[in-house]
Amino acid sequence: MSQVVDIERYDLDIKRNSSSHHTEQCGKERLIVRRGQPFNITLHLKPGSKEFKPGEESFTLIVETGPLPRKESDTKAAFGLSDSTADNEWSASASYDPSGNSVSVSISSSPNAPIGLYSLTLDQDGQKTSSGQFTLLFNPWCTRDAVYMRSETKRQEYVLAQYGIIYKGAAKRIKGKPWNFGQFEPGILDICLKILDDNPKCISDADKDCCARRNPIYVTRVLSAMINSNNDRGVLVGEWQDFTGGVHPGKWIGSGDILHQWAESGPVHFGQCWVFAALACTVSRALGIPCRVVTNFGSAHDSDANLIIEHLYDEDGERMSNGDSIWNFHVWVDSWMTRPDLGTDFDGWQTSDPTPQETSDGVFCCGPSSLKAIREGELTKKYDAPFIFAEVNADVVDLVRLSSGKFVQFSGSTKSVGRYISTKAVGSDDRHDITHQYKYLEGSKEERQVYEKAQHHNKLLQRGEEPGLHLKIKLADNMIVGSDFEVHAILTNNCVDARICTFLFFAKAVGYNGKLGDSCGFTSDKVEVPSGEERRMSLRLEYERYGSAITSDRLIQVSAITIDKQITNYHKAEKTIVLDEPEIHIKLLGEATVRQNVTASLTLLNPLPEPLQDCSFTVEGVGLTEGKPLTARIEAVGPKQEAKASFEFSPTSAGPCVLLVNFDSDKLKNILSSINVVVKESASTEANTV
Repeated sequence: MSQVVDIERYDLDIKRNSSSHHTEQCGKERLIVRRGQPFNITLHLKPGSKEFKPGEESFTLIVETGPLPRKESDTKAAFGLSDSTADNEWSASASYDPSGNSVSVSISSSPNAPIGLYSLTLDQDGQKTSSGQFTLLFNPWCTRDAVYMRSETKRQEYVLAQYGIIYKGAAKRIKGKPWNFGQFEPGILDICLKILDDNPKCISDADKDCCARRNPIYVTRVLSAMINSNNDRGVLVGEWQDFTGGVHPGKWIGSGDILHQWAESGPVHFGQCWVFAALACTVSRALGIPCRVVTNFGSAHDSDANLIIEHLYDEDGERMSNGDSIWNFHVWVDSWMTRPDLGTDFDGWQTSDPTPQETSDGVFCCGPSSLKAIREGELTKKYDAPFIFAEVNADVVDLVRLSSGKFVQFSGSTKSVGRYISTKAVGSDDRHDITHQYKYLEGSKEERQVYEKAQHHNKLLQRGEEPGLHLKIKLADNMIVGSDFEVHAILTNNCVDARICTFLFFAKAVGYNGKLGDSCGFTSDKVEVPSGEERRMSLRLEYERYGSAITSDRLIQVSAITIDKQITNYHKAEKTIVLDEPEIHIKLLGEATVRQNVTASLTLLNPLPEPLQDCSFTVEGVGLTEGKPLTARIEAVGPKQEAKASFEFSPTSAGPCVLLVNFDSDKLKNILSSINVVVKESASTEANTV
């Protein structure tokens, strides 16, 4: 029996461990480490204690996590001292420092251990001494971890970056919006662990759930369900129409405020896809799973799972409702991990989607599904591959229902779904197009096999030799919200004889999810188009009419349809207008220095021909505003007048930071901008350093 080590106190050496485990941004108050990598603690012995000899004297370390720690569930492990730590299981080694009368213990966790909050206990022949707590995260720096990512620059972007860009708009009008993920802000990690603890699977079987937290596939699927509140008391309530009693989704500029609100009072009102995705990214990065936010332009919602989006029309050209739709854009996340359940061919990026669209195994969640499975059409590979494949690669068919009840196809597209799939580039604010990761490039051998039946038609179309009527829409150059402008529909007759058609041209407000709103413009005519000629129809869109119809997405869908009932011939063209928004001009008055007040001046010109009410500016920045949004409310702003505000804040950390700004009002919402801020050390800090 070895002699009991007489311990006076223990030191978790948080500063050094945090630095080596890339968790220093989490703060200095607690020990946060990544699995599969050693960390050190120091045991300070009482004065006069016998010298500790690692080869002769020993003790057992016990680590436990979850409400019901069990060895069988890998939520409890007991291990003694060895000559060195192992890299595939819980292990420890020790060395004695006689000058400090202390024992340095190196502890290495299993690279397959469940993540979460652990207690650490020292057991000396039944005499147990608590040695504190630590939080264990996934480890993209560990080659044996399922989330290992080889590139350091990618780890910096997809794990450690607290600022990002989320893309919105339409395929031909892509706009990047800044977002504060803030995964290392105070309190956020505890909230992320609470999300796991509050999930229904944990509530029904905590032992099984905590054991499963070793697996990033499982954790990602739980997050996909818990970020929305549809089947549980998840984080965010989705809403696309009535925002009474909550915050409009366009006002959020960071994840921190939403997560804190949820932790304090339950589901937060309201969110839409980019907010759901941003929260999933924040939580994933906080837990150590590499994650990126992805936007798919022309994103299909295939409600009947036939991989075809069917647009139905009556004989007068009016859209008939059905479950299928195409969103102007949709936002989800990709997470990086291995897929031992599918095979090594499907390792890498995995798509999951926390926006509640369709149920999966009875719950509103989606994924994770391997991008390689989506790209190869391996739709039997779990989870939810058919739905995600349709989002990026469904065919579109336009059908008209005749008075006889028969449906006739008059148009369609194999290219309008899944365009310009975008994410923020690694190490820069550029947009990175990742469409090729989701599907084969146009013109490749694999793509030609898919489109073989339409090959001849496409070649004729590219050379302009396709006979028949051709319809296209031309938009104006400057379409800023508040202005009046014209759009044009152009009908060209490439037939050998003249055509007489009913020409319809109309505009409707539309949400980013493809849901049509009120009409904001319509014109029609009966036209004769001689062979080889064209006819133009103009539609003037006036703010007086579209201003009250559009949503905060500032989108208008314009559609032109020609109808030749004599030969049952229909043609359609459609475009989505993304109205330009006013710019927020941000000016920093003076240099930004740690713990010294600095002022940011904000200006926005009201472009509308009417006043703005309930105006406010909100700013937020990691390292600048202490993780909290600051809001300034201002008086009404008249037509073509400037809204002005200034904020005083005191930066908390030196280095490059980003100040995010949001302007909100009754008629203009979701106006976002940002400015890069380089914070300098204060003179007193530099002096102390010297």
